[in-house]
Amino acid sequence: MSDTIYPCLWFDRQAAPAADFYCSVFGDGRILSSNPVVTMFELSGQKFMGLNGGPQYKPTAAISFYAIIKSKSELSTVWKRLSDGGYIFMPLDTYPWGELYGWVQDKYGISWQLTFDHIDNERNQKFITTFMFCGEQQGKAEAAVNFYLSLFKNTSLDNLVRYTEGDVKGQVVFSRFTLNGETYAAMDSGIPQPFTFSEGISQVIECDTQEEIDHYWNAFTKNGKESMCGWCRDEFGVWWQVVPAVLGKLMSDPAKAGKVSEAFMQMKKFDIAVLEAAAR
Repeated sequence: MSDTIYPCLWFDRQAAPAADFYCSVFGDGRILSSNPVVTMFELSGQKFMGLNGGPQYKPTAAISFYAIIKSKSELSTVWKRLSDGGYIFMPLDTYPWGELYGWVQDKYGISWQLTFDHIDNERNQKFITTFMFCGEQQGKAEAAVNFYLSLFKNTSLDNLVRYTEGDVKGQVVFSRFTLNGETYAAMDSGIPQPFTFSEGISQVIECDTQEEIDHYWNAFTKNGKESMCGWCRDEFGVWWQVVPAVLGKLMSDPAKAGKVSEAFMQMKKFDIAVLEAAAR
C-alpha cells in the first residue's frame, strides 16, 4: 500500500485565509492549490487540507497539532500570533514534561500544543497530529492506538505512559506511535472535557487502488459508521476520509469534473472503476 495520510480542517468559508495565516505564522509553508471548496497547503513539508464545509461542523480540540519548535524566541512569536483572538487551554510556561510548553486554540478554532525542543526527532517531523480521548471516548486511547497499528503499514509503538493514580489510573497519559512512517500521538484526558471527536477535523487517506480503499473502509466501518463521499467514523469516534488518489486528477479536467462529481456524490465508499467510467 502506498497510501498517504493528512489532516482535513473544516472551516466555514475561511479555508483560504486560514491556510495563508498558518503559512505566515510558521514561516515554512506554501499553498499547493485553492478553489472555492478546498485549499491544500504544506507546513514544513507536511500536507494539510482546508475544507470550506459550511457552518455545520467546527474544528474540535480533541485533535490538536503538537508543534516542536527549536527556538524559544520563535516559539514566543508563534504563541502570540496563535493566541491573538484565540483561547488558551494551558499558558506558555514550564511544566514537568517540558521547559516551555503551551496549548492554544487559534482564532479559526484549530488547537496547537507548542513545545520548545532543540533536539531533532527521529523523522524531523515538526507537527504531530494528537488525538485526545475524552467524553464518551475516555479511556479508549490504548485500544485505538492498537487498532491503528494493526491497520496501517510501517507502524511502531514508540512509547506509552500511563496514569498512576486517580480515576484515570491505568489510562494513557501520552503515547507516541508511527503510521505509514508518520508520527502520531494519543492520550486520555486527565480531566473531563466539553468536547470530543467530530467531522470538524478528519484524517484523509489517499489510496491508489480499490483494494486499499476496501481495506480501510471495511475496518473503520465494521464497528463504526458510514457516511457519504468517502467519509466514515471508526469505533473510537475518529473521522476519516478514504479517497482515491486519482480523484484530484479526474476533478481537474473541467470537461469531466461534473460527471465525476455527480458519480461520487451518490457514493458512500468510493468506487474507482465507476469514477473512471464517469470520466470517459
